[in-house]
Parts: sequence; C-alpha cells; structure tokens
Amino acid sequence: MHTHEHNHSHAHSPGENPAALDRNLSFSIGLNALIVVVEVAGGLVSGSLALLSDALHNLSDVAALALALVARKLGRRPNSPNHTYGLGRLEVLAAFLNSATLLIVSTLICREAVVRLLHPEPIRGGIMLAVAVVGLVANLASVFLLKGHHHGDLNMRSAFLHLLQDAVSSALVVVAALFAGWKYDVYLDPAVSILVLVLILRSGWGLLRDSVRILLEGTPPGLDVAALQRDVQEHFPVRDVHHVHVWEVNSGRRVLSAHVHLAAMPLAEAETLLGRIREHLAHAWAIEHATLEPEVNGCVSSDLIAARQVQQRFQTEPCNL
Repeated sequence: MHTHEHNHSHAHSPGENPAALDRNLSFSIGLNALIVVVEVAGGLVSGSLALLSDALHNLSDVAALALALVARKLGRRPNSPNHTYGLGRLEVLAAFLNSATLLIVSTLICREAVVRLLHPEPIRGGIMLAVAVVGLVANLASVFLLKGHHHGDLNMRSAFLHLLQDAVSSALVVVAALFAGWKYDVYLDPAVSILVLVLILRSGWGLLRDSVRILLEGTPPGLDVAALQRDVQEHFPVRDVHHVHVWEVNSGRRVLSAHVHLAAMPLAEAETLLGRIREHLAHAWAIEHATLEPEVNGCVSSDLIAARQVQQRFQTEPCNL
C-alpha cells in the first residue's frame, strides 16, 4: 500500500495581488531589455568594456525575471496525466541553459578585458557616463517595483537579488565613467568590467550548480536525511524509517519517498499514523509531497537510502502491509 499527500499551496505575501506582481515583472523585463540595448550601443560607441559587461549582467536579469514570470504562470496550471508534477522543471531547465550561456559569454568578455589591460585603449567618457546613469536609474526602478514582493517566495527572492546585484554593478560603472578623464582611466574601465564579471560568474555558477542538482534529483541543500529519519522515529511510534529519498521537482518544491516499519495494527490506524507523519514532514521539513510505504515484517535491506534497492527489488518480495 502506498500513501500519498499533495499540497499545492504556494508561498505568497499577505494581501499580494498576483496580477499586479505579474505586471511589475513584465514591466521590469521590458525595462531591463531596454537597458541591454542602450548599454550595448553605448559600449560599442564609447569603447567601454564596463558598459558591455554591465549589459551582460542586465541580460542575465532579463532571463531571471522571465524565468520568474514563466514559473509563476506555469505554476498556476493544474497537474495533468502527462505532467503529474506540473511543469516546474521547465524553470530548472531554462535556468541551466541560461546560466551555462552566461558563464561562457562572461569568460569571453573577461578575456577581452585582460587584453585591454595589457593593451589599453581610450574610451569616450561622456557617452559612457550618460549611458551608465540611465542604466543605474532603470535598475533602481526595477528594484523598487519588486521590493516587498520577495518575502517568503524563493523564486521572487532570486529575481529581486539579481536586480539588486545589478544595481550595484551599474553604480560601479558610473564610478568608472566619472573617472574617465583620470590619468589611469584606460585601466579603470577594464578593471571595473572584470569586477562586474566576477559578480556575474558568482551568481551564474550558483544558478548552474543548483539547476544541475535539481535535474539530477539531488538532496535539497541543508536537508540532512539521517536527521530527518531520527526526527520521525523520535516523534512517532515507528520501528524504523529507511529507503528515504528526498529531491526537488523545482526550486523549493520538496518531494519524499520512504519505507516506514510499523508494529502490527489495523489498516485504519496505520493510515492515520502515516497521515500524521506526512503532516509533520510538511511543517518541520517543508516536504510538499510525501509517498510513504508502510511495512510490518520489514524489508531485506534497511539501509537509510537503499543504495542497492534497484538491484534488489526484483529479487525480494514487496514489503507492504
């Protein structure tokens, strides 16, 4: 017998208007896309690598905001027979592709910045400053639009931090533009571009790592499977909890499957007990969906994570009630 529980609730701030947040996200996407066009044009005309690298950073914001918007819209769709967990993995796949592309392009621009440090070229500071100020104002406007919407929502928090980080990088470009007439301005521009790219590489690598972990169904960060096992055994009258597997369908949406060794009891009591365990997993461990397989006689293997369960399952009898 398998017991299941679904919880399709999503974290939202009290009084949050989903339609209003969708509009703010759409406006921020358009605003940041405009910044990308303006900074690429300004970077090419002025010869500023700092502007081009900041344009790349803004492009990553466009991707992050688009992912957040798509995730919100797709997340509101009901599950279907063809997609029993919904379409949340599209967000993860897109994040993987975007972060991989971001890292590749960042490496190419960083290489050009190093060449500029070795062979400096003059820049047109006036154009660079004007474009950089426009970019900074637009980034601050985007931060203001999403301020207050990111609490309790990992998806929106990620998008908000992207914008906040880009506002900082835009401020660095403005500083570089202000010193364009300085004696060492030809070195300052590529140096600032490298600093901005370091910020991009840091966030891009984290996004790539997290998306790969989710696609490979790795254990959510910060979750100790052994501690979860002990917690259940301490709070409920069960003999053992084993074959525990925890993964994420998409960011923050945790799923668990496990075998629960029970004492002999009526089926109705077993179902009640398993329901209490699932409720505890939801509140204490943020497990949205739990599949619990009850046992009376126990399994041949009682390994915590059942490392050889795949090889053994065809050689042993099912261990159910």
